[in-house]
Amino acid sequence: MNLPNKLTVGRIILIPIFLLVLAVPMNWGSVVWLSTRIPVTQIVAALIFAVATATDFLDGQIARRRHLITNFGKFADPLADKMIVMTAFVLLVEKGLAPAWVVAIIVCRELAVTGLRLLIVETNGEVMAAKMPGKIKTVSQMFSIIFLLLNNAFFAIWHFPLGTILLYICLIFTIYSGIDYFVKSRGVFSESVHE
Repeated sequence: MNLPNKLTVGRIILIPIFLLVLAVPMNWGSVVWLSTRIPVTQIVAALIFAVATATDFLDGQIARRRHLITNFGKFADPLADKMIVMTAFVLLVEKGLAPAWVVAIIVCRELAVTGLRLLIVETNGEVMAAKMPGKIKTVSQMFSIIFLLLNNAFFAIWHFPLGTILLYICLIFTIYSGIDYFVKSRGVFSESVHE
């Protein structure tokens, strides 16, 4: 197994750890930073999520630079991304840190675009590359999760809800990029299937 695939497997292993840290009732106390109280479990979860995000960036960079792109990587890398992001958003809703309706839209879009990607591969034999709106969606998604878990502690002194703002930026680009992918791929749906 090459290094990018090991990083992807490592990210998949982090998902249940991240889930347990946030979902299992543990009282590790809290930290006060700039008059904001942050449960230690959320700090640990934010660190785990940040490490997972870093491995996502690294595995793709290494795979492209060293020409180590594999079928396992094509399958597991996006799956690992979706799994940890969806897990994080569901837990943010449970903890009252994100509105359920926003998370429902994000999860539905992720599932719809994943289905579209599979259909395009099956129909045309080509992988649908990520476009800039989708990349903006992903970056705002990752940072919104981290800042929401940290209760916007770094910006508390200015009462600036960066995590919430990033969440709504993510929502806008989630909707826009989802529509964009479907509009540009509408030809896939017009083709008749011959048996």
